[in-house]
Amino acid sequence: MAGERGAKPTEVYGFVGAISTVITTAVFLVWAYTPEPWLHALGITYYPSKFWALAAPAYAIVGTILALIFYLGLNFMSTPPPTSFATIFDEQSRYCSSPVERGDETEKPIDPISDISITEVNYLMFGGIS
Repeated sequence: MAGERGAKPTEVYGFVGAISTVITTAVFLVWAYTPEPWLHALGITYYPSKFWALAAPAYAIVGTILALIFYLGLNFMSTPPPTSFATIFDEQSRYCSSPVERGDETEKPIDPISDISITEVNYLMFGGIS
């Protein structure tokens, strides 16, 4: 029973991650907004150029947007066009071969899982329109 007490590892990781994020953000903001003479007065002389205070977030945002655009384009390239029969039939299509018949008509069984054919869909959506 002693192993069940205490914090779970995921709780500890979440707490450490949250505290680390707050500390990192605070250090970044102090570095980005504190003038260089003040940093030198505090004895801090080794730090990255202030250029990276704007460049790193800008690169991250542009990289994220480009990755999303690339992902969207990849999906469009791998999807068949709407006129393709691959959007109607494929190797995973299953059609009901024959309805299940039972002698007792009071209880109808559930039909097996199957796809609805395109002719049935057209008939249900558009009726007998010719």
